[in-house]
Amino acid sequence: MEQLLQALTSKTKIRFQDCDPFNHLNNASYINYFMNHREDALIENYGIDIYKMARKEGKSWVSSSNQIAYLKPAFLMETVVIESQLIKFDDSYLQVEMRMYNEDKSHLKAIIWCGFVHFNLLRQKREMHSKEFMDLFQSINNPVELQTFEERAFQFKPLVIKKNP
Repeated sequence: MEQLLQALTSKTKIRFQDCDPFNHLNNASYINYFMNHREDALIENYGIDIYKMARKEGKSWVSSSNQIAYLKPAFLMETVVIESQLIKFDDSYLQVEMRMYNEDKSHLKAIIWCGFVHFNLLRQKREMHSKEFMDLFQSINNPVELQTFEERAFQFKPLVIKKNP
């Protein structure tokens, strides 16, 4: 059986329409960049197209929560690296951590924890994960030791301060 990656990585460029007047990525736009990364990475690495699944099966995941820490600005036309990993799951819930770095990963720009609920769009009710999904999640789960987002974000503070130019 093929070993699946636990942490997924992609690069993208910060675009004009997503920036504020100071040429920084707008705070609200960070979530769009994170979600776009995760959607593309799921298709590319695990063959999971959440939109195709919603159309064909009437099931997918909906966002239930986001906790984000902005550590350093991302700038207009900057190439950033985004990493994501599943850090917790149960029979109907996923928690994913995503991190945005500069291109050489020397500066962490933002970290987010996103909660997703498996949802039956036809019945408008929470849905239980299938055995196949539970097996997949077990194989790719990459938990973090710290229990709260605040502790996890604080864990990265020394990295941000030390590498500050």
